[in-house]
Amino acid sequence: MKLFVKVTPNAKQNQVVDDNIDLLGNRNLKVKVNQPPEDGKANKAVIEILAKYFEVKKSAIVISSGLTSRNKVIEIDSL
Repeated sequence: MKLFVKVTPNAKQNQVVDDNIDLLGNRNLKVKVNQPPEDGKANKAVIEILAKYFEVKKSAIVISSGLTSRNKVIEIDSL
C-alpha cells in the first residue's frame, strides 16, 4: 500500500489527524509528531505512529520519498 503523508513536526502530541482518499484513489494522511525534524527523529516518530495506526510492524513501513520534506510517500508491505 502506498500512502501520501503530510507531517507536522513539533506538535503537542503524536497523532494521525486526517485520513482520507482523494478523487484519484490515493490515500492521504496528516500526521502530527512531537519530535523535531532533526537527525531523522520526526521520521522515526512517523513510522512508529503509522505502525500503531495500521497495526503492523515498524519494519513493514518504508519512507520511499521525502525523507527531508513534510510531504512523504510511505509504503507499507503488510497491507
